[in-house]
Amino acid sequence: MGNTGDTPDVFDPRIYAAGIPHDRFRALRDHRPVARQEEYEVLGWPAGPGFWAVTRHADVVRVLKDAAGFSSYLGATQIRDPDPADLPFIRRMMLNQDPAPGPAKPSGPGEPPHHGRLRRVVSRAFTPGRIERFATTARGRARELLAAARESGGDEIDLVRTVTDDYALLNLTDLLGVPASDRGLLHAWTERVIAYQDPDEPPVLDAAGRPVNPRSPAMLADMFGYARELAAYKRAHPADDIMTVLAESELLDAELEMFFFLLTVAGNDTVRSAAPGGLLALAEHPDERGRLWRGEVGTGTAVDELLRVHPPVLSFRRTAARDTELAGVRIAAGDKVVVFHASANHDERVFADPHRIDLARSPNPHVSFGDGPHVCLGAHFARLQLRLLYEETRTACADLEPAGAPRRLVSNFINGIKTLPVRAHWRA
Repeated sequence: MGNTGDTPDVFDPRIYAAGIPHDRFRALRDHRPVARQEEYEVLGWPAGPGFWAVTRHADVVRVLKDAAGFSSYLGATQIRDPDPADLPFIRRMMLNQDPAPGPAKPSGPGEPPHHGRLRRVVSRAFTPGRIERFATTARGRARELLAAARESGGDEIDLVRTVTDDYALLNLTDLLGVPASDRGLLHAWTERVIAYQDPDEPPVLDAAGRPVNPRSPAMLADMFGYARELAAYKRAHPADDIMTVLAESELLDAELEMFFFLLTVAGNDTVRSAAPGGLLALAEHPDERGRLWRGEVGTGTAVDELLRVHPPVLSFRRTAARDTELAGVRIAAGDKVVVFHASANHDERVFADPHRIDLARSPNPHVSFGDGPHVCLGAHFARLQLRLLYEETRTACADLEPAGAPRRLVSNFINGIKTLPVRAHWRA
């Protein structure tokens, strides 16, 4: 089932199992840059009221920057509407809040929580010294994982299973201060939230047989219990990690739990999705890979180009706070508005020859980390991890080529890769 008429469907999560639907996005950008999408029942999830798909770069940036007109708070940030009973809980997360309209201050009784105060609290954890120590550890981890992959798999390996999943997850445990022995818990919680549309991760059903939102209080109770225990431990045994900073801050327990959820899921899956996507692009484009391997292009610009062509997040939802107009289309207050990063990153109006990978592309105003007040808080850390991984891959492998088709996540939210078979030509 899809949209009626000749409007391409970009809602169905199953479409993305074959990769980004570039033909559909281009048709929307050219003819219906703000297009009405049906939100039909799919994969056991119930139908919704529909939404506006925003596909041109300029319009995506406008929506992301205009938090007063396009709210994260009103309906949260997922395409599917949350259960009304869960919405107050979901709004406790920084991602689902709006900036304060005036000078930032703690939220008063009955007042929506303000995203700016929480953002500043966690920003204090990203000190230059911590970043430098983290970079040293992450580089060593990339080197060790690549060496272990070579030893265990020979020339043909699955980079996701042997390298990128553990690289993202173990870096996150270091950053948060979670014992490495608990990385399985973080992995399970991430899968539950991120892969909920994928048939490989069957949904949890309620008594009536309906799927339970993975972001609901019931589904997050075990994660939150762990966050409280870890925070208590950090107060008694402080360390050089983000959970210690959060545990010793002015955050309320409920805010700290939501921060742990946000950092666990977003902090893991941003790199976990981007890393194999970037390596796949390098494997599929030997000329550009050669330029990077020979040092003809900088790894910094290469990272941004690989993020442009394979954004870790496909889409984000906002809710119109008032009647407005976008690209000549009237949008009513309360309407869902969904921006598609993957489309904006390939908009011919902004990027010359957008389907060609150019690792030296500059400027490169991609929106893979969003824009405006909700631009990804961990973007610097994500870029750092990706740069170190690509540099260590270049050191370990003289060449890299596909050894089969990747398996992709069934999701209209996360641009995930579940397996990535490659043939590695290891250096002596």
